[in-house]
Amino acid sequence: MFTQKELKQINCCILIPTYNNAGTIRQVATDALQYCEDVFVINDGSTDNTLDILHSMPDIRVVSYAQNKGKGNALKTGIKAALEAGFRYAVTIDSDGQHFTEDIPLFVEKIKENPDSFIVGCRNFEQENMPGKNTFANKFSNFWFKLETGFELPDTQCGFRLYPVKKLEKMYFLTGRYEFELEVLVRAAWKNIPVIPLKIKVYYAPEEERVSHFRPLRDFTRISFLNAFLVIIAFLWVKPFAFFRSLTRENIKTFLRRNFTESRDSNLRLASAAGFGVFMGIVPIWGYQMLVAFGLAHVMKLNKWIVLVFSNISIPPMIPFILFGSYVTGGFLLGNSVFPQFHTISFEVVAADLLQYLLGAVVFALICGALAWLATFVVLSVSRKKRS
Repeated sequence: MFTQKELKQINCCILIPTYNNAGTIRQVATDALQYCEDVFVINDGSTDNTLDILHSMPDIRVVSYAQNKGKGNALKTGIKAALEAGFRYAVTIDSDGQHFTEDIPLFVEKIKENPDSFIVGCRNFEQENMPGKNTFANKFSNFWFKLETGFELPDTQCGFRLYPVKKLEKMYFLTGRYEFELEVLVRAAWKNIPVIPLKIKVYYAPEEERVSHFRPLRDFTRISFLNAFLVIIAFLWVKPFAFFRSLTRENIKTFLRRNFTESRDSNLRLASAAGFGVFMGIVPIWGYQMLVAFGLAHVMKLNKWIVLVFSNISIPPMIPFILFGSYVTGGFLLGNSVFPQFHTISFEVVAADLLQYLLGAVVFALICGALAWLATFVVLSVSRKKRS
């Protein structure tokens, strides 16, 4: 039989953020106390009688502030309180009564199997009374999470979670409302904290009884801005850094085997992905090459990972060669016979005759992309033929 000692043994508390849920908060907190003696309720500026109810419950720890700041701020406040109290983990539960505290043992079992992981509850979106907007919002959020991290997660918006708070201790978060629950997942994945889904039960009251503080237009706008920012960071910094860090001999062999020698794609399509990647790495849209390359590769149904790898041709050691080749190509096209020496090429030189550079960069990108396509096609034709 599960007892309070189970959470005590893994050094875990329970956090319940609440805002104007006076009708359900007492029952939710009471149920939580059956599983854990360390229950923090964060009152996020409630204007009903929530605070009176909480003060009448001596067994819980109440953290309260007068102004409503959003669910994300409530969660960050709770995580800070948990860290200050010395906890390693924290289970979070929404205060509207939709989560079943009887699922808490499932989180404990999962974290024992996967220490210091981030365990995320996953709801059944086919069940009765599931709001349609939740299904859409979750699919929307799941798509961006995969794009930003490379990992799939069935439910990125569920508030029933087990946070590895010690692992998050030195992290700074930008958001403070609903979008925080997505940001913290993405940032955790970037820190190589395993994000593990866990099937849970959920209850949704009939629509006329439901209390929700989610504002679709306002909150979707915030989430969209957050995702735009995270995608840029992912493609400009996180993914390139992770790529170069992963360049071990074994990983290179695995990548080549999975995406080239044992790929089901034809030699023509694989060579097209490589050539397109080189083209996108040189074409003059600095800062957005990988992002645009990934999106266009998806549209053209090319191997996205090959495109991304070959687009990394624009790494710092190659930039002088790319600038010089682009500038010289542009000079030939415009009939300019005066070219700088290779060792003098710089962004300042390029900026002095931007048209020559831009025109040359596009044509140089086409030439290099075509050469990469040809070389890849020849190598694949020979190597895959020998292999077969």
